[in-house]
Amino acid sequence: MVKPEWLEVRKTETVEIIVDGVDLLEEVRKSKVKDNEIVKAVEKMKRAGVKMLRDEEWREIDSVMYKERKVYVPKDDRLRAEIIRLHYNTPVEGHGGQWKIVELVTQNFWWPGITKELKQYVEGCNACQCNKNRTEQLAGKLMPNSIPEKL
Repeated sequence: MVKPEWLEVRKTETVEIIVDGVDLLEEVRKSKVKDNEIVKAVEKMKRAGVKMLRDEEWREIDSVMYKERKVYVPKDDRLRAEIIRLHYNTPVEGHGGQWKIVELVTQNFWWPGITKELKQYVEGCNACQCNKNRTEQLAGKLMPNSIPEKL
């Protein structure tokens, strides 16, 4: 029998996102790159003295911005590439295609254009392009040309 308390969702105060030994949340905290959109949101929050904006759309917890309960990753190309690489190139879940990587990364992270960036990453992955299923029909056997008898 399943007890109701087993199904309760409990809020955790501290969150860690560790992939392959890298604490991605700490990397987001350390990122020096600032987005105008996020800077404006944080300034509004500080001026208003609140911890969240727009019906929980934006929230700041431990110097990390969250958008709709997902970690907002600033415009740091190196950091974003590292997050994608750590989720995509894993032995267990890796190289599952575009929609699998979208599902894995967007469980915890968000930034503008994330789906497009993930699609570009998959399209540029050499291993995936070599091993992906082909939907077109095979060309068939090669037939030799007939040799002309006279010129």
